Amino acid sequence: MAGRRRAGRRRLLGGGAVIFASVGSMLPFERFVRAIDDWAAANRNERVFLQIGETEFEPKHAEWCRILPPADYRRALEECRFFVAHVGMGSILQGIEARKPMILLVRKPELGEHTQDHQRATAAKFIGKRGIRITEDETELLSIMDSMTANSAEVPDSVSTEASPELIANVREFLRRSTSRTRPTHR
Repeated sequence: MAGRRRAGRRRLLGGGAVIFASVGSMLPFERFVRAIDDWAAANRNERVFLQIGETEFEPKHAEWCRILPPADYRRALEECRFFVAHVGMGSILQGIEARKPMILLVRKPELGEHTQDHQRATAAKFIGKRGIRITEDETELLSIMDSMTANSAEVPDSVSTEASPELIANVREFLRRSTSRTRPTHR
């Protein structure tokens, strides 16, 4: 199709720092993609790459693809300056694991961006965490992007890849109680 600026493997994975933005892999996010593309138009000196999923709008000013293969997604995340995403747990955990500063935009169910309002609850858990900025407003999103490109941004605190002994003990206790309640009684 004429006019599409799709990123080839070499362009995405080489050629300097990029701002990586992703709607995730589940639902379209028109407001997010349009906002990031508007920012890319106003900041032509910045490389912006978007994973747009099934969003109808196709960016005109940022490099993009619908879905990156998992290995390319991880590499884009590792190589980016900062990560812009929706408030999905997969995106958040991947950003933390890669130790990338993040800006997260809440999907609004009242705008048809999600079927339920769990992203606001998730956002509430991450507000104020080092290296993670959260907003519900696309204008504020763009302002935060301006700030993060002008100043160095904090990276999020790392998370352990292993469960804590306390968590393991709690899960064991939960399972013990669950199985004791479901055992048949003999009379």
